Parts: sequence; C-alpha cells; structure tokens
Amino acid sequence: MKRFRPGIVPTIVVALLLPLLVSLGFWQLSRGAEKSALLQSYAERRAAEPMASSELLNTQDPAFRRVRLHGQFDAEHSLLLDNRQRDGKVGVELLQPFHDQATGLWLLVNRGWLPWPDRRTPPQFKTPAEALSLDAWVYVSPGTTFQLHADPSTTTWPQLVTAIEPAKLWTALNREGFAYEVREESGPASYQADWPVVAMGPEKHIAYAVQWFAMAIALLGLFIYLGWHNAKEKHHGSGHESTQHV
Repeated sequence: MKRFRPGIVPTIVVALLLPLLVSLGFWQLSRGAEKSALLQSYAERRAAEPMASSELLNTQDPAFRRVRLHGQFDAEHSLLLDNRQRDGKVGVELLQPFHDQATGLWLLVNRGWLPWPDRRTPPQFKTPAEALSLDAWVYVSPGTTFQLHADPSTTTWPQLVTAIEPAKLWTALNREGFAYEVREESGPASYQADWPVVAMGPEKHIAYAVQWFAMAIALLGLFIYLGWHNAKEKHHGSGHESTQHV
C-alpha cells in the first residue's frame, strides 16, 4: 500500500460517487426487467378475447385487459390530453365519457390521437350520436404523471389537460365511473390508436445501465491510475532528495 497514494480528496470523491453510479446502474436494470414483465403481461392480455363489461367490474387486476362495450359517448364533456406526439407531429388525445348500457357504468374512453398543428384553432373531431359497440383495453399508468402545474379548474368544454384523472372527472360530473382510462382499439369511432404501452422500452433502461456502469469503471480506473501515479512521483522525489544529501 506504500506504493498506492491516491490522496484524501480523490478517495472521498470515489467513496461517494462509485456506490451511487453502481446503484443507478442496477436500478436501471431493475426498471428494464419491470418493463419487460409489463410488456409480456400486455401481450398475453391483448391476445385474449375481450371480456364483457360486467366481468371487468369484478376483475382484481384490470390492467391491459380487453373489454367489449356497448353504449353512447357523451359529446358534451370531452377532454383533450395535451403534448402528445406521433411521428414527430404535435397533437392531443381525445377522451370522452362513455355510458355502458350493460352495467350502467361510465367509462372514460380514449378515442385516439388527433393532430393539432395550429394552436390558434381548436382540434376538430366528431362524436357518434348513436349507440355503438366497441372493443377497448384498460390502461393503468405505471406511475404518476409529472406536472409542473396542476390543470386549472374550468367549466368550459372541451377541457385541455396534461394528466388524466378519471376519479376527478366523475366527481365533477356527479357520476359513478370506472377508475381507469380505457383505450379504444382501432375501429369506426377511433382516431389514431397506435398506443405505446410504456414511454421508454426495456432496451433503453439497459443502455442507461451500461452507461452508469461504464462511468463507474472509468472512475475506478482513474482512481487507481492516480494512486499509482502519485506514489511513483513521491518515490522519485524521495530518491532524488536522498541523492542530494549524499
């Protein structure tokens, strides 16, 4: 150890940063595993036949399960989810209350993505007036949506929002409604319905993990190099000083 002298400050820095970098790498790996399990569950449930709306109410874990609905949209209370992009184009997602005739329950159905290139004019959409049947699937967000500011309260419809909160909508409308967003599959009443299940796939988490581990290895390598280099300089300095005294 006499030949390894990294110094006090580099030792403290490495002692603090190295565990952090390694833990971030393993955290990204765990997130990637969670996303893989989520996508696997999604694929299995999307391959199943749609269940009846009455079965959905008794399902303990409704996430990503398909359901068949029959009823009517409420055209007077639409939500426009802002800051949605498709193929580099900005737009919104259209969500409307849907009254299911079989259960009498209200569900908040996401009808898909609409382009909104010009903010000076509102997005244009149409709502079917007749009763119709549609297939949809339950979307459960993996986490809370980040918002800089909460959406302002307003009585003007349609409402432009940055996060979807079905319970808040049902309270405002004084209705009994389903707790989660339901995303419509492609059909006559849907708009662009190419839904990403997760915003970031497992492969990106693995790539981030590799970056964190690479930074940890680089930091450790620099620490080792610095320790040997300082020790070598000190050794040469001591040898030079001894020669001068002789």
